[in-house]
Amino acid sequence: MEASLAISSRQQDLVRALRQQLPAHCILYDEEDTRPYECDGLAAYRQLPMVVTLPENESQVISIINICREKQVAIVPRGAGTGLSGGAMPIADGLVLSTAKLNKIIKIDAYARTAVVQPGVRNLAISEAVSAHGLYYAPDPSSQIACTIGGNVAENSGGVHCLKYGLTVHNVMAVRAITMEGEVIELGGGALDAPGLDLLAVFIGSEGMLGVVTEVTVKLIPKPQTARVIMASFDDVVKGGNAVASVIAAGIIPAGLEMMDKTSSRMVEPFVQAGYDTDAEAILLCESDGTIEEVEEEIARMSAVLEQAGATALAVSNSEAERLRFWSGRKNAFPAAGRISPDYYCMDGTIPRKHMAQVLIGITAMEEKYGLRCANVFHAGDGNLHPLILFDANKEGEFHRAEEFGAEILELCVKVGGTITGEHGVGIEKINSMCVQFSSEEITAFLDLKRAFDPDALLNPDKAIPTLHRCAEYGRMHVKRGSLKFPDLPRF
Repeated sequence: MEASLAISSRQQDLVRALRQQLPAHCILYDEEDTRPYECDGLAAYRQLPMVVTLPENESQVISIINICREKQVAIVPRGAGTGLSGGAMPIADGLVLSTAKLNKIIKIDAYARTAVVQPGVRNLAISEAVSAHGLYYAPDPSSQIACTIGGNVAENSGGVHCLKYGLTVHNVMAVRAITMEGEVIELGGGALDAPGLDLLAVFIGSEGMLGVVTEVTVKLIPKPQTARVIMASFDDVVKGGNAVASVIAAGIIPAGLEMMDKTSSRMVEPFVQAGYDTDAEAILLCESDGTIEEVEEEIARMSAVLEQAGATALAVSNSEAERLRFWSGRKNAFPAAGRISPDYYCMDGTIPRKHMAQVLIGITAMEEKYGLRCANVFHAGDGNLHPLILFDANKEGEFHRAEEFGAEILELCVKVGGTITGEHGVGIEKINSMCVQFSSEEITAFLDLKRAFDPDALLNPDKAIPTLHRCAEYGRMHVKRGSLKFPDLPRF
Protein backbone atom coordinates (compact mmCIF):
# COMPACT_ATOMS: atom_id res chain seq x y z
CA MET A 1 0.00 0.00 0.00
CA GLU A 2 2.80 2.46 0.93
CA ALA A 3 4.63 1.71 -2.33
CA SER A 4 1.41 2.24 -4.31
CA LEU A 5 0.80 5.59 -2.62
CA ALA A 6 4.39 6.63 -3.29
CA ILE A 7 4.04 5.88 -6.98
CA SER A 8 0.73 7.74 -7.08
CA SER A 9 2.29 10.80 -5.45
CA ARG A 10 5.30 10.59 -7.79
CA GLN A 11 2.97 10.23 -10.76
CA GLN A 12 0.94 13.28 -9.79
CA ASP A 13 4.08 15.35 -9.32
CA LEU A 14 5.43 14.29 -12.72
CA VAL A 15 2.14 14.94 -14.52
CA ARG A 16 1.91 18.43 -12.99
CA ALA A 17 5.38 19.28 -14.25
CA LEU A 18 4.72 17.85 -17.71
CA ARG A 19 1.46 19.82 -18.07
CA GLN A 20 3.42 23.04 -17.77
CA GLN A 21 5.35 22.15 -20.93
CA LEU A 22 3.09 19.87 -23.00
CA PRO A 23 -0.54 19.98 -24.15
CA ALA A 24 -2.82 17.76 -22.05
CA HIS A 25 -3.50 15.41 -24.97
CA CYS A 26 0.21 14.55 -25.12
CA ILE A 27 0.23 13.12 -21.58
CA LEU A 28 -1.35 9.77 -20.62
CA TYR A 29 -1.48 8.44 -17.06
CA ASP A 30 -4.83 6.70 -16.50
CA GLU A 31 -4.51 2.92 -16.63
CA GLU A 32 -6.92 2.50 -19.56
CA ASP A 33 -4.78 4.94 -21.58
CA THR A 34 -1.39 3.52 -20.65
CA ARG A 35 -2.38 -0.15 -21.03
CA PRO A 36 -1.56 -0.23 -24.81
CA TYR A 37 2.03 0.71 -23.93
CA GLU A 38 2.68 -2.08 -21.39
CA CYS A 39 4.73 -4.14 -23.86
CA ASP A 40 6.15 -4.21 -27.35
CA GLY A 41 5.95 -7.16 -29.74
CA LEU A 42 7.32 -9.44 -27.01
CA ALA A 43 3.95 -9.60 -25.27
CA ALA A 44 5.04 -12.27 -22.79
CA TYR A 45 6.62 -9.52 -20.67
CA ARG A 46 4.37 -6.65 -19.58
CA GLN A 47 4.60 -3.68 -17.23
CA LEU A 48 2.30 -0.67 -16.96
CA PRO A 49 4.24 2.60 -17.14
CA MET A 50 3.66 5.42 -14.70
CA VAL A 51 3.19 8.00 -17.49
CA VAL A 52 3.23 8.00 -21.29
CA THR A 53 4.11 11.12 -23.30
CA LEU A 54 3.57 11.70 -27.01
CA PRO A 55 5.57 14.83 -27.91
CA GLU A 56 4.77 16.61 -31.18
CA ASN A 57 8.07 18.41 -31.71
CA GLU A 58 11.70 18.39 -30.64
CA SER A 59 11.32 21.14 -28.05
CA GLN A 60 8.73 19.04 -26.25
CA VAL A 61 11.12 16.08 -26.28
CA ILE A 62 13.77 18.27 -24.64
CA SER A 63 11.28 19.46 -22.04
CA ILE A 64 10.29 15.88 -21.16
CA ILE A 65 13.92 14.84 -20.80
CA ASN A 66 14.79 17.86 -18.64
CA ILE A 67 11.84 17.23 -16.32
CA CYS A 68 12.68 13.55 -15.97
CA ARG A 69 16.34 14.31 -15.29
CA GLU A 70 15.44 16.80 -12.57
CA LYS A 71 13.03 14.36 -10.94
CA GLN A 72 15.23 11.29 -11.59
CA VAL A 73 12.50 9.51 -13.54
CA ALA A 74 13.62 6.81 -15.97
CA ILE A 75 12.64 7.17 -19.64
CA VAL A 76 11.89 4.33 -22.04
CA PRO A 77 11.86 5.60 -25.66
CA ARG A 78 9.29 3.84 -27.87
CA GLY A 79 8.67 3.72 -31.60
CA ALA A 80 5.77 1.74 -33.05
CA GLY A 81 6.08 -1.04 -30.48
CA THR A 82 6.80 -3.73 -33.09
CA GLY A 83 10.11 -4.75 -31.48
CA LEU A 84 10.46 -8.40 -30.49
CA SER A 85 12.97 -8.31 -27.63
CA GLY A 86 11.19 -6.24 -24.98
CA GLY A 87 13.41 -3.24 -25.58
CA ALA A 88 10.45 -0.87 -25.19
CA MET A 89 8.93 -2.56 -22.13
CA PRO A 90 8.15 0.17 -19.58
CA ILE A 91 9.44 0.59 -16.05
CA ALA A 92 6.83 0.68 -13.27
CA ASP A 93 7.83 4.10 -11.93
CA GLY A 94 9.13 5.40 -15.26
CA LEU A 95 7.94 7.33 -18.30
CA VAL A 96 7.43 6.05 -21.84
CA LEU A 97 8.43 8.62 -24.46
CA SER A 98 6.64 7.69 -27.66
CA THR A 99 7.88 9.23 -30.91
CA ALA A 100 4.70 8.26 -32.79
CA LYS A 101 3.65 11.88 -33.39
CA LEU A 102 7.05 12.89 -34.77
CA ASN A 103 6.00 11.52 -38.14
CA LYS A 104 6.92 14.12 -40.75
CA ILE A 105 9.11 13.64 -43.80
CA ILE A 106 11.14 16.84 -43.58
CA LYS A 107 13.08 16.80 -46.84
CA ILE A 108 13.62 14.63 -49.91
CA ASP A 109 16.71 15.29 -52.03
CA ALA A 110 16.41 13.18 -55.16
CA TYR A 111 19.76 14.38 -56.49
CA ALA A 112 21.72 13.55 -53.34
CA ARG A 113 19.50 10.48 -52.89
CA THR A 114 18.71 11.26 -49.26
CA ALA A 115 15.64 11.86 -47.15
CA VAL A 116 15.43 13.58 -43.78
CA VAL A 117 12.64 12.16 -41.65
CA GLN A 118 11.36 12.26 -38.10
CA PRO A 119 11.59 9.04 -36.07
CA GLY A 120 7.87 8.28 -36.21
CA VAL A 121 7.83 7.92 -40.00
CA ARG A 122 7.03 4.35 -41.00
CA ASN A 123 9.73 2.40 -42.79
CA LEU A 124 7.58 1.69 -45.85
CA ALA A 125 6.33 5.29 -45.99
CA ILE A 126 9.82 6.46 -46.94
CA SER A 127 9.87 4.26 -50.05
CA GLU A 128 6.31 5.30 -50.89
CA ALA A 129 7.24 8.99 -50.63
CA VAL A 130 10.28 8.73 -52.91
CA SER A 131 8.85 6.24 -55.39
CA ALA A 132 8.05 8.97 -57.93
CA HIS A 133 11.79 9.72 -58.10
CA GLY A 134 12.61 6.10 -58.91
CA LEU A 135 14.17 5.62 -55.47
CA TYR A 136 13.50 3.58 -52.34
CA TYR A 137 14.82 2.87 -48.83
CA ALA A 138 16.45 -0.56 -48.79
CA PRO A 139 16.11 -2.02 -45.24
CA ASP A 140 12.79 -3.90 -45.22
CA PRO A 141 11.91 -5.62 -41.93
CA SER A 142 8.89 -7.91 -42.09
CA SER A 143 7.04 -5.28 -40.05
CA GLN A 144 7.94 -2.47 -42.45
CA ILE A 145 4.30 -1.52 -43.00
CA ALA A 146 4.11 -0.54 -39.31
CA CYS A 147 7.60 -0.18 -37.81
CA THR A 148 9.15 3.29 -37.67
CA ILE A 149 12.56 4.57 -38.65
CA GLY A 150 13.31 5.57 -35.05
CA GLY A 151 12.75 2.01 -33.90
CA ASN A 152 14.83 0.74 -36.83
CA VAL A 153 17.70 2.94 -35.68
CA ALA A 154 17.33 1.69 -32.10
CA GLU A 155 17.50 -1.98 -33.14
CA ASN A 156 19.67 -1.71 -36.28
CA SER A 157 16.89 -3.50 -38.18
CA GLY A 158 17.51 -5.47 -41.35
CA GLY A 159 15.09 -7.36 -43.56
CA VAL A 160 15.00 -9.86 -46.38
CA HIS A 161 17.21 -7.71 -48.64
CA CYS A 162 19.89 -6.89 -46.06
CA LEU A 163 22.37 -9.36 -47.58
CA LYS A 164 22.97 -7.11 -50.60
CA TYR A 165 21.91 -3.71 -49.30
CA GLY A 166 22.85 -3.85 -45.63
CA LEU A 167 21.23 -3.13 -42.29
CA THR A 168 20.01 0.20 -40.93
CA VAL A 169 23.60 1.16 -39.99
CA HIS A 170 24.59 0.92 -43.67
CA ASN A 171 21.66 3.07 -44.85
CA VAL A 172 21.53 5.89 -42.29
CA MET A 173 23.83 8.85 -42.89
CA ALA A 174 23.02 11.04 -39.89
CA VAL A 175 21.03 11.09 -36.67
CA ARG A 176 19.90 14.04 -34.59
CA ALA A 177 19.19 13.09 -30.99
CA ILE A 178 18.68 14.48 -27.50
CA THR A 179 20.89 13.22 -24.68
CA MET A 180 19.74 12.80 -21.08
CA GLU A 181 21.42 16.13 -20.39
CA GLY A 182 18.93 17.77 -22.75
CA GLU A 183 21.69 18.43 -25.27
CA VAL A 184 21.02 18.22 -29.02
CA ILE A 185 23.68 16.15 -30.76
CA GLU A 186 24.16 15.42 -34.46
CA LEU A 187 26.02 12.28 -35.45
CA GLY A 188 27.19 11.53 -38.99
CA GLY A 189 26.47 13.88 -41.87
CA GLY A 190 25.70 14.28 -45.54
CA ALA A 191 29.10 13.03 -46.71
CA LEU A 192 30.42 9.48 -46.78
CA ASP A 193 32.45 10.17 -43.66
CA ALA A 194 32.31 12.62 -40.77
CA PRO A 195 35.13 14.06 -38.66
CA GLY A 196 35.87 12.65 -35.23
CA LEU A 197 34.86 9.36 -33.66
CA ASP A 198 32.28 7.28 -35.51
CA LEU A 199 29.60 7.68 -32.85
CA LEU A 200 26.85 7.15 -35.43
CA ALA A 201 27.72 3.46 -35.59
CA VAL A 202 27.73 3.36 -31.78
CA PHE A 203 24.32 5.02 -31.57
CA ILE A 204 22.57 2.82 -34.16
CA GLY A 205 21.51 -0.34 -32.38
CA SER A 206 21.85 1.17 -28.90
CA GLU A 207 18.19 0.44 -28.12
CA GLY A 208 17.30 3.87 -26.74
CA MET A 209 19.98 3.78 -24.05
CA LEU A 210 22.12 6.67 -25.30
CA GLY A 211 19.63 9.29 -26.50
CA VAL A 212 16.21 9.99 -28.01
CA VAL A 213 16.18 10.30 -31.80
CA THR A 214 14.37 13.30 -33.27
CA GLU A 215 15.60 13.26 -36.88
CA VAL A 216 17.21 10.74 -39.24
CA THR A 217 18.89 11.22 -42.62
CA VAL A 218 18.57 8.05 -44.69
CA LYS A 219 20.28 6.97 -47.88
CA LEU A 220 18.06 6.20 -50.88
CA ILE A 221 18.94 3.91 -53.76
CA PRO A 222 17.54 3.60 -57.29
CA LYS A 223 14.85 1.03 -57.83
CA PRO A 224 16.25 -1.87 -59.86
CA GLN A 225 14.95 -2.23 -63.39
CA THR A 226 13.65 -5.69 -62.62
CA ALA A 227 13.80 -8.44 -60.00
CA ARG A 228 13.07 -12.16 -60.05
CA VAL A 229 13.14 -14.80 -57.34
CA ILE A 230 13.88 -18.52 -57.36
CA MET A 231 12.01 -20.86 -55.03
CA ALA A 232 14.26 -23.90 -54.57
CA SER A 233 12.99 -27.06 -52.84
CA PHE A 234 15.15 -29.49 -50.85
CA ASP A 235 14.33 -32.90 -49.42
CA ASP A 236 16.65 -32.29 -46.47
CA VAL A 237 17.23 -29.17 -44.33
CA VAL A 238 20.95 -29.88 -44.18
CA LYS A 239 21.14 -29.77 -47.99
CA GLY A 240 19.23 -26.49 -47.91
CA GLY A 241 21.63 -25.03 -45.38
CA ASN A 242 24.64 -26.16 -47.36
CA ALA A 243 23.13 -24.69 -50.53
CA VAL A 244 23.16 -21.24 -48.92
CA ALA A 245 26.91 -21.46 -48.37
CA SER A 246 27.34 -22.75 -51.93
CA VAL A 247 25.60 -19.73 -53.46
CA ILE A 248 27.84 -17.28 -51.58
CA ALA A 249 30.94 -19.39 -52.26
CA ALA A 250 30.16 -19.13 -55.97
CA GLY A 251 30.70 -15.37 -55.73
CA ILE A 252 26.99 -14.52 -55.97
CA ILE A 253 25.46 -11.95 -53.63
CA PRO A 254 21.69 -12.24 -54.14
CA ALA A 255 19.39 -9.34 -53.35
CA GLY A 256 17.72 -11.72 -50.89
CA LEU A 257 18.47 -15.25 -49.71
CA GLU A 258 15.94 -16.70 -47.27
CA MET A 259 15.26 -20.17 -45.94
CA MET A 260 12.14 -21.79 -44.45
CA ASP A 261 11.71 -25.33 -43.19
CA LYS A 262 8.68 -27.54 -43.81
CA THR A 263 6.93 -26.49 -40.60
CA SER A 264 7.19 -22.84 -41.64
CA SER A 265 6.05 -23.46 -45.21
CA ARG A 266 3.06 -25.49 -44.10
CA MET A 267 1.91 -22.91 -41.59
CA VAL A 268 2.30 -20.05 -44.10
CA GLU A 269 0.83 -21.55 -47.27
CA PRO A 270 -2.84 -21.74 -46.15
CA PHE A 271 -2.50 -18.19 -44.79
CA VAL A 272 -1.27 -16.40 -47.94
CA GLN A 273 -1.29 -18.97 -50.78
CA ALA A 274 2.26 -18.05 -51.73
CA GLY A 275 2.70 -21.12 -53.93
CA TYR A 276 5.20 -22.84 -51.65
CA ASP A 277 6.26 -26.45 -52.05
CA THR A 278 4.82 -27.83 -48.81
CA ASP A 279 6.29 -31.28 -49.42
CA ALA A 280 9.85 -29.95 -49.31
CA GLU A 281 11.80 -30.27 -46.07
CA ALA A 282 13.22 -26.80 -46.77
CA ILE A 283 12.83 -24.08 -49.37
CA LEU A 284 15.17 -21.26 -50.33
CA LEU A 285 14.03 -17.96 -51.79
CA CYS A 286 16.87 -16.47 -53.85
CA GLU A 287 16.29 -13.08 -55.46
CA SER A 288 18.25 -11.26 -58.13
CA ASP A 289 17.73 -7.62 -59.07
CA GLY A 290 19.29 -5.19 -61.54
CA THR A 291 19.02 -4.80 -65.31
CA ILE A 292 17.14 -7.44 -67.29
CA GLU A 293 20.41 -8.86 -68.61
CA GLU A 294 22.06 -8.96 -65.18
CA VAL A 295 19.08 -10.70 -63.63
CA GLU A 296 18.83 -13.28 -66.37
CA GLU A 297 22.49 -14.17 -65.98
CA GLU A 298 22.40 -14.31 -62.19
CA ILE A 299 19.21 -16.39 -62.10
CA ALA A 300 20.88 -18.91 -64.43
CA ARG A 301 24.02 -19.04 -62.27
CA MET A 302 22.07 -19.45 -59.03
CA SER A 303 19.87 -22.14 -60.57
CA ALA A 304 22.94 -24.14 -61.56
CA VAL A 305 24.45 -23.84 -58.06
CA LEU A 306 21.18 -24.85 -56.39
CA GLU A 307 20.72 -27.85 -58.64
CA GLN A 308 24.26 -28.98 -57.93
CA ALA A 309 23.59 -28.53 -54.19
CA GLY A 310 20.71 -31.02 -54.40
CA ALA A 311 17.59 -28.95 -55.11
CA THR A 312 14.68 -31.25 -55.98
CA ALA A 313 12.68 -28.52 -57.74
CA LEU A 314 13.12 -24.91 -58.89
CA ALA A 315 10.41 -22.36 -59.60
CA VAL A 316 11.30 -18.90 -60.94
CA SER A 317 8.95 -15.92 -60.78
CA ASN A 318 7.87 -14.70 -64.20
CA SER A 319 6.12 -11.50 -63.15
CA GLU A 320 6.29 -8.87 -60.43
CA ALA A 321 3.03 -10.18 -58.97
CA GLU A 322 4.48 -13.68 -58.70
CA ARG A 323 7.68 -12.37 -57.13
CA LEU A 324 5.70 -10.51 -54.48
CA ARG A 325 3.58 -13.62 -53.89
CA PHE A 326 6.69 -15.71 -53.24
CA TRP A 327 7.90 -13.12 -50.73
CA SER A 328 4.49 -12.72 -49.07
CA GLY A 329 4.85 -16.08 -47.38
CA ARG A 330 8.23 -15.20 -45.87
CA LYS A 331 7.01 -11.77 -44.79
CA ASN A 332 3.97 -13.29 -43.06
CA ALA A 333 5.73 -16.17 -41.32
CA PHE A 334 5.32 -14.69 -37.84
CA PRO A 335 1.56 -13.99 -37.95
CA ALA A 336 0.98 -17.31 -39.71
CA ALA A 337 2.39 -19.11 -36.65
CA GLY A 338 -0.86 -18.27 -34.90
CA ARG A 339 -2.65 -20.69 -37.23
CA ILE A 340 -0.91 -23.73 -35.78
CA SER A 341 -0.04 -22.70 -32.22
CA PRO A 342 -1.69 -20.60 -29.48
CA ASP A 343 1.64 -18.86 -28.84
CA TYR A 344 5.09 -18.60 -30.33
CA TYR A 345 8.43 -17.31 -29.11
CA CYS A 346 10.55 -15.74 -31.87
CA MET A 347 14.28 -16.05 -31.38
CA ASP A 348 16.99 -14.08 -33.18
CA GLY A 349 20.61 -15.17 -33.44
CA THR A 350 23.35 -15.04 -36.07
CA ILE A 351 25.82 -17.73 -37.10
CA PRO A 352 28.51 -18.23 -39.74
CA ARG A 353 26.80 -19.61 -42.85
CA LYS A 354 29.04 -22.68 -42.91
CA HIS A 355 27.52 -23.84 -39.60
CA MET A 356 23.89 -23.52 -40.67
CA ALA A 357 23.35 -27.26 -41.11
CA GLN A 358 24.96 -27.97 -37.73
CA VAL A 359 22.69 -25.49 -35.96
CA LEU A 360 19.58 -26.83 -37.71
CA ILE A 361 20.42 -30.34 -36.52
CA GLY A 362 20.99 -28.94 -33.03
CA ILE A 363 17.59 -27.22 -32.99
CA THR A 364 15.90 -30.46 -34.07
CA ALA A 365 17.50 -32.23 -31.10
CA MET A 366 16.29 -29.44 -28.81
CA GLU A 367 12.70 -29.96 -30.02
CA GLU A 368 12.89 -33.46 -28.57
CA LYS A 369 14.59 -32.26 -25.38
CA TYR A 370 12.00 -29.59 -24.58
CA GLY A 371 8.96 -31.30 -26.10
CA LEU A 372 8.14 -28.26 -28.26
CA ARG A 373 7.94 -27.69 -32.00
CA CYS A 374 10.08 -25.10 -33.74
CA ALA A 375 9.45 -23.48 -37.13
CA ASN A 376 12.69 -22.20 -38.65
CA VAL A 377 12.75 -19.01 -40.73
CA PHE A 378 16.16 -17.57 -41.65
CA HIS A 379 17.78 -14.58 -43.29
CA ALA A 380 19.97 -17.37 -44.58
CA GLY A 381 22.34 -15.24 -46.65
CA ASP A 382 23.82 -13.48 -43.64
CA GLY A 383 23.23 -16.31 -41.17
CA ASN A 384 20.49 -14.54 -39.20
CA LEU A 385 18.19 -17.16 -37.66
CA HIS A 386 14.58 -16.65 -36.56
CA PRO A 387 13.44 -19.90 -34.97
CA LEU A 388 9.78 -19.72 -33.91
CA ILE A 389 9.30 -21.87 -30.82
CA LEU A 390 5.65 -22.95 -30.65
CA PHE A 391 4.00 -23.35 -27.24
CA ASP A 392 0.76 -22.90 -25.30
CA ALA A 393 0.98 -20.39 -22.46
CA ASN A 394 -2.15 -21.90 -20.92
CA LYS A 395 -0.27 -25.13 -20.22
CA GLU A 396 1.76 -24.96 -17.03
CA GLY A 397 5.48 -24.75 -17.61
CA GLU A 398 5.38 -24.46 -21.42
CA PHE A 399 6.49 -20.83 -21.59
CA HIS A 400 9.35 -21.55 -19.21
CA ARG A 401 10.44 -24.44 -21.43
CA ALA A 402 10.19 -22.17 -24.47
CA GLU A 403 12.47 -19.64 -22.76
CA GLU A 404 15.02 -22.33 -21.94
CA PHE A 405 14.77 -23.66 -25.51
CA GLY A 406 15.48 -20.17 -26.85
CA ALA A 407 18.40 -19.60 -24.50
CA GLU A 408 19.99 -22.87 -25.60
CA ILE A 409 19.63 -21.91 -29.25
CA LEU A 410 21.51 -18.69 -28.52
CA GLU A 411 24.22 -20.59 -26.64
CA LEU A 412 24.63 -22.80 -29.69
CA CYS A 413 24.91 -19.70 -31.91
CA VAL A 414 27.74 -18.38 -29.72
CA LYS A 415 29.42 -21.79 -29.61
CA VAL A 416 29.74 -21.94 -33.42
CA GLY A 417 31.14 -18.40 -33.59
CA GLY A 418 27.93 -16.40 -33.92
CA THR A 419 26.07 -13.84 -31.83
CA ILE A 420 22.97 -13.70 -29.64
CA THR A 421 21.13 -11.26 -31.90
CA GLY A 422 21.06 -10.18 -35.51
CA GLU A 423 18.41 -7.48 -35.75
CA HIS A 424 15.83 -7.84 -32.96
CA GLY A 425 18.11 -6.44 -30.28
CA VAL A 426 18.81 -7.62 -26.75
CA GLY A 427 16.16 -5.79 -24.72
CA ILE A 428 15.03 -7.81 -21.73
CA GLU A 429 14.71 -11.05 -23.68
CA LYS A 430 18.42 -11.76 -24.20
CA ILE A 431 20.01 -9.86 -21.34
CA ASN A 432 21.11 -13.09 -19.62
CA SER A 433 22.43 -14.46 -22.90
CA MET A 434 24.86 -11.53 -23.08
CA CYS A 435 26.61 -13.20 -20.17
CA VAL A 436 27.26 -16.21 -22.41
CA GLN A 437 28.89 -14.18 -25.14
CA PHE A 438 30.77 -11.36 -23.46
CA SER A 439 33.54 -11.28 -20.87
CA SER A 440 33.44 -9.15 -17.72
CA GLU A 441 35.92 -6.74 -19.37
CA GLU A 442 33.66 -6.32 -22.40
CA ILE A 443 30.57 -5.74 -20.28
CA THR A 444 32.48 -3.17 -18.22
CA ALA A 445 33.35 -1.36 -21.47
CA PHE A 446 29.67 -1.38 -22.49
CA LEU A 447 28.70 0.09 -19.13
CA ASP A 448 31.39 2.78 -19.40
CA LEU A 449 30.02 3.80 -22.80
CA LYS A 450 26.49 3.96 -21.37
CA ARG A 451 27.69 6.20 -18.53
CA ALA A 452 29.42 8.55 -20.98
CA PHE A 453 26.07 9.31 -22.60
CA ASP A 454 23.79 8.80 -19.58
CA PRO A 455 25.62 9.19 -16.24
CA ASP A 456 22.52 8.63 -14.10
CA ALA A 457 21.34 5.60 -16.11
CA LEU A 458 17.90 7.09 -16.73
CA LEU A 459 17.53 6.14 -20.42
CA ASN A 460 16.04 2.67 -20.79
CA PRO A 461 17.85 1.34 -17.70
CA ASP A 462 18.20 -2.39 -17.09
CA LYS A 463 17.99 -3.11 -20.83
CA ALA A 464 20.60 -4.64 -23.10
CA ILE A 465 23.60 -4.45 -20.74
CA PRO A 466 23.54 -6.93 -17.83
CA THR A 467 25.30 -6.09 -14.60
CA LEU A 468 28.34 -8.18 -13.73
CA HIS A 469 26.49 -9.48 -10.67
CA ARG A 470 23.66 -10.63 -12.92
CA CYS A 471 26.15 -12.50 -15.08
CA ALA A 472 27.58 -14.15 -11.98
CA GLU A 473 24.08 -15.28 -11.03
CA TYR A 474 23.45 -16.56 -14.55
CA GLY A 475 26.80 -18.36 -14.51
CA ARG A 476 25.80 -20.24 -11.36
CA MET A 477 22.55 -21.26 -13.05
CA HIS A 478 24.35 -22.50 -16.17
CA VAL A 479 27.62 -24.03 -15.06
CA LYS A 480 29.69 -25.19 -18.05
CA ARG A 481 32.17 -28.03 -17.66
CA GLY A 482 32.32 -27.45 -13.90
CA SER A 483 33.43 -23.81 -14.12
CA LEU A 484 31.66 -20.49 -13.99
CA LYS A 485 31.69 -17.93 -16.80
CA PHE A 486 32.78 -15.18 -14.35
CA PRO A 487 34.73 -16.93 -11.54
CA ASP A 488 36.24 -13.65 -10.33
CA LEU A 489 32.95 -12.05 -9.42
CA PRO A 490 31.34 -12.11 -5.96
CA ARG A 491 29.13 -15.12 -5.31
CA PHE A 492 26.18 -14.18 -3.19
